[in-house]
Amino acid sequence: MKQLVKNVRLIDPSLGLDEVSDVLIENGVIAAIGTNVIDDDAEILDRTGCICVPGLIDIHVHLREPGGEHKETIATGTAAAAHGGFVGVCSMPNTTPTTDNASVVDFVLEQAEKAHHCRVYPSGSCTKGLKGESLSEMGDMVSHGVVAFTDDGRGVQDSGMMRRVMDYAKMFNKVVMSHCQDESLVGLGQVNEGVVSTRLGMAGWPSTGEELQIQRDIALSELTGCPVHIQHITTARGVELVREGKQRGVRVTCEVTPHHLVLNEDDITESYDTNLKMNPPLRTKEDNEVLIAAVADGTIDCVVTDHAPHAAHEKEREFELAPFGMTGLETSLGVILTYLVRPGFISYERMVELMAIAPREILGLDPLSLKVGSCADLTIFDPELVWTVSADDMYSKAKNSGFLGFDLVGRATDVFVGGSLTMKEGRVVD
Repeated sequence: MKQLVKNVRLIDPSLGLDEVSDVLIENGVIAAIGTNVIDDDAEILDRTGCICVPGLIDIHVHLREPGGEHKETIATGTAAAAHGGFVGVCSMPNTTPTTDNASVVDFVLEQAEKAHHCRVYPSGSCTKGLKGESLSEMGDMVSHGVVAFTDDGRGVQDSGMMRRVMDYAKMFNKVVMSHCQDESLVGLGQVNEGVVSTRLGMAGWPSTGEELQIQRDIALSELTGCPVHIQHITTARGVELVREGKQRGVRVTCEVTPHHLVLNEDDITESYDTNLKMNPPLRTKEDNEVLIAAVADGTIDCVVTDHAPHAAHEKEREFELAPFGMTGLETSLGVILTYLVRPGFISYERMVELMAIAPREILGLDPLSLKVGSCADLTIFDPELVWTVSADDMYSKAKNSGFLGFDLVGRATDVFVGGSLTMKEGRVVD
């Protein structure tokens, strides 16, 4: 079926485009753009007041399947992605079994195709079983569709092994995505090391435990020539290390999550809300400010969710026993619009760069643009829609969001993937 989206504001910084227009979608592509497009055979979607951008993509998502289906499945996770406005996600390899061989890659892609909610781009692990002892079957996984390599969850601890990972990844022209966590320093850390950890009586997680591996992996990228992508950066010093690396010409990029931009250690009160237990942890208000500035000036390349779903019984435990992480696919766009765009820290154009353009560049995917003939992977959102984050409204199997109860302004209304509506008027299409 053809769809004609009427009276929608088109924003695409790659084209310098910002205009109200009509968009005709047919046979999987943008068939026409104009101020008075007419097609009597098309379904009309009047989106007056809404904004249409190249489809958003999240390159740091835990879909949990195989092995963690009590937390999330590929079907529920990709439904959550569509509900949040995403046309695609990059899945992390810390599944059971680990995504360290072609058969698991094939399984992930098959399940994603069955669900048909959004595109899934699998990442493969750097090392077998995420153990850091021997390389995974990198070449075989590339031939079956992985787009990047990462040992997300704990990172590669041995520097020599990380060099080997980068040497091999460069051979296949793939980026290494680095979870920067020096376990010898982090230890049993639960929250950011400082005043709050002392007040709450919990083991601290020093920022140095992150920054040392950021510094190491930038140096290894410089040595090997392999592109490195620093995952979920949280500290002011980490940002400065990335900035210095870029200035030297190192092929380094980095990402930040909405929760590390907006929330901080002061939000963890004596209620010990386990939905605020993150890896890496929420840092300081001062770190928030530096991260937002780095998003605005281009030092930070993209926004990701690190969507980390957990079952209710896992999170409803003592803080020290609860797993790290929170969901994010269904709140990310709203949080960025509310806390970064509306206050004027970034423009809509910069938001599109952060959430649609740069993530695709980092993974080496084909670019998207709002022009005739382009693939119709589109996100449409209402920038004025006021809504409250509620567990009852989530498509994710997990409800462990640190933003529950927050009032947000701006939400996705429609998503097209290859010209097919995967979300229409705020509801996911089965």
